[in-house]
Amino acid sequence: MKKTKVDHYTDKEALEFHSYKKPGKIEISSSKNMTTKRDLALAYSPGVAAPVRAISKNPEAAFDYTSKGNLVAVISNGSAILGMGNLGALASKPVMEGKAVLFKRFADIDSIDLEIDSSDPNEIINSIKNFAPSFGGINLEDIAAPDCFIIEEKLKKILDIPVFHDDQHGTAIITTAALINALDISKKKINQIKVVVNGAGASAMACTNLFKKSGVLQKNIFMIDRKGVIFKGRENLNQWKSEYAINTKYRTLDEAIENADVFLGLSAKGALTKSMVKKMAKNPIIFACANPDPEITPEEVEEVRNDAIIATGRSDYPNQVNNLIGFPYIFRGALDVRSKTINEEMKVAAANAIANLAKEDVPDEVVAAMGGERPHYGKDYIIPSTFDPRLISVIPAAVAKAAIDTGVARIKIKDFDRYKDQLKQRLDPTVTIMQGVNSYIKKKPKKVVFADGEDENMLKAAIAFKNSDLGIPILVGKEDLIKKQIKKIGYNEDFDIKIVNSKDTSKREKYVEYLFKKLQREKGMLERDCDRLIRNDRVIWASCMVACEDADAMVTGNTRRYSASLEKIIKVVDPRPGEIMFGLNLVVNRGKTIFICDTSVIEYPEANQLAEMAKSAARVVRLFGFDPKVAFLSHSTFGEPATDRTKRLSDAVKILKKSKVDFKFDGEMQPDVALEEIYKELYPFSEIVGNSNVLIMPSQHSAAISYKMIKSMSRAKVIGPLLIGLGLPIEIAPLRSSTSEILNLASIAAYSADVIDYKKN
Repeated sequence: MKKTKVDHYTDKEALEFHSYKKPGKIEISSSKNMTTKRDLALAYSPGVAAPVRAISKNPEAAFDYTSKGNLVAVISNGSAILGMGNLGALASKPVMEGKAVLFKRFADIDSIDLEIDSSDPNEIINSIKNFAPSFGGINLEDIAAPDCFIIEEKLKKILDIPVFHDDQHGTAIITTAALINALDISKKKINQIKVVVNGAGASAMACTNLFKKSGVLQKNIFMIDRKGVIFKGRENLNQWKSEYAINTKYRTLDEAIENADVFLGLSAKGALTKSMVKKMAKNPIIFACANPDPEITPEEVEEVRNDAIIATGRSDYPNQVNNLIGFPYIFRGALDVRSKTINEEMKVAAANAIANLAKEDVPDEVVAAMGGERPHYGKDYIIPSTFDPRLISVIPAAVAKAAIDTGVARIKIKDFDRYKDQLKQRLDPTVTIMQGVNSYIKKKPKKVVFADGEDENMLKAAIAFKNSDLGIPILVGKEDLIKKQIKKIGYNEDFDIKIVNSKDTSKREKYVEYLFKKLQREKGMLERDCDRLIRNDRVIWASCMVACEDADAMVTGNTRRYSASLEKIIKVVDPRPGEIMFGLNLVVNRGKTIFICDTSVIEYPEANQLAEMAKSAARVVRLFGFDPKVAFLSHSTFGEPATDRTKRLSDAVKILKKSKVDFKFDGEMQPDVALEEIYKELYPFSEIVGNSNVLIMPSQHSAAISYKMIKSMSRAKVIGPLLIGLGLPIEIAPLRSSTSEILNLASIAAYSADVIDYKKN
């Protein structure tokens, strides 16, 4: 079983991440426009009185007129924070905010974290009971046993919304899914297997319960705590552990493991030994889920037998038991049918949906997300990846159906195919896009030059590029200054990362020769002029590295204006033959993805240039997995009003029609006509009205103004600008780009280096 490298982050980086710009990881924004006096009147007084009256007459109306139906409270008292123990309610807040972020990222669920400063279960129960009407669901987290049992059990009785302790049930659902598939692969029947559970905490008990619900016989389950096997007649068993006591002669794990088919570990590092593994039945199933270190490593298991199916809680091994596969999607399904609870049938439905997904043929988009390798159902693939984009449509639908079938849903879904399509649209496309790009380049590592190596954000991006195994970063700058910066951001100054500069005489001579050969006739430059450029300009040096094949790709910018960086780059690198250079920005807002060009290069393009932009943009958009629908934007729509400035755009459309391109296009049109479906009935003759995703702007200034306003004044996410048409994979980060923005550009440059044939004329 191959072990991959785990990303490493320093405490300082983590603290800076949590404090950057706005402290914390969540914020609240309005879902309605609040721009006019009328908007305010509708939102508050007097308009708000109407939904107030409606809800007072019918409490169920709160789902229709408030955020209740998509709002989950993430609650903890900090008594069992991750593996760190009882550190208090306030200390749990970063974890709970993180949970809220995951709800939003993976299932588009809004969450509010609430930390209750109490160790009294009854006080916690009363607190939650009193504020529960505000929420569509309650997620309990990091509450120590047995209090977590008491709190969840009582809340489920008194509340009419889902209450879910993820530490228990999330783990149980994922583990059960893994068990179903492991048994299928090993050809074992669930009602005949012997199961040993090492650990008797909340998660272990929940897993055992769901195992039994799925068909494992209680008499065949041996639960073990710190004192040994839980057996009938053992003294001092609490009410929860006593439910798992059976008649058995076994007293230790070493005894119980004899001929066991399944080992489930939710305990501690090293609890399962190689000698114990030897005693297990043929084709054993070993789920070593202790974190951060499993009860036994896959390598240790493989030393003594080769027939085992192994899962852990870690991301650096196959078959990760990760609650992230479960809780966002389970709540998504429950909320969408306004379920009153999350019952056992819904948990089983989720487990079966997860198990079945791993058995399905993996489509191409999932292959891209998983790194370019097509996983196949088998020993090393019994659980889907946490980043499998199909999870959002498969699990909620199964959970919702189970809720409807068992009578706990307030509303019914009539068309599940339509519902699944709606679920898919909830994912953040930028995350999916970069996930696919990053997974691809991990398999084909490229050398990427970070030209401004002394800049803190550029340096952080290079380190992240290295730590994430995206490729091989190369920093350009003074070694002593870069090492000081490395130390400043929390790493050892001897951190293993390549640093280059003009002190490398052999490289300098090679680059001078290359540049002189290119510029002596083209720009009338002397050899000493080229030498001066190479010595003194990091962008020139870095560009030469790529041009002379000492690196595969490059990212620069951040410390200077875009045009200044571009001016230097084009001294070294020409445009691709037959192509036009322009800037392309990928913008995502509220589930819609658009590409805007030209944002960076040509101030006022002519008709033929606009047409060529459209062709190149369409090609690039396809590389990102989108079907291009190109709109030429203007202040007019289809010639009304017609002006001298609109003629360039209509002429560009005519040029494309004669070119017989293989993508849909039209224009000229106003941006709302291009993007909003309400205009379809006004312009039925156009296939792209209302659904355009590539916007060709009439000029550079309008393009730059548009995307920067969108980025600054909305929640839109922007990748770019991407430099299209240059003869080598080089990207320029705008001034003051964040680390993640630079990292995205570096990844795209590496991706381009492999998927685009730059030598082709």
